[in-house]
Amino acid sequence: MEDSHTEPSLAHVIKTEDRWSIECHLELQEMAGKFWQTWQWNLLGFDLHPQQVNTNVSVLQLYRDERTDYRFNLSSTQPKLFVVLDNHQDSDVLNIVMLTAAQSVAGRYMDTDYTVLSFDMPLAVQAWMEAFIGRHGELLEIRRKKRKGAGRSSEK
Repeated sequence: MEDSHTEPSLAHVIKTEDRWSIECHLELQEMAGKFWQTWQWNLLGFDLHPQQVNTNVSVLQLYRDERTDYRFNLSSTQPKLFVVLDNHQDSDVLNIVMLTAAQSVAGRYMDTDYTVLSFDMPLAVQAWMEAFIGRHGELLEIRRKKRKGAGRSSEK
């Protein structure tokens, strides 16, 4: 899936005002079907302070144009982080495509050949996102103002 917000490359563990290296704790579990067995990844949680880069570490990148999504997530009863996994490879090989806090971004991957998992957002990440929104302001949906008289009968 093409997306303007691609996963940033990760050479080392980082934390800035808009990027945070987070380790995703994933476990491959066997699922017994009626006729055969399959395997499925389960998200167990996050490590906010990974010691080194590995295949489970991904960068949570915040974008200014997704602030409305972040506010929606943060105002929910239990805010979530979403991990997108690539299903194109062997099912036992972990390939994290992206880590996002925007439900709409994660949703775009759900109807494709990707697996989207979610888990409760840690409080430290919630505070970090609130600070990001505070620095850049709330993103309000701006509707274009209709020109005077448009769609109405003109008064003379």
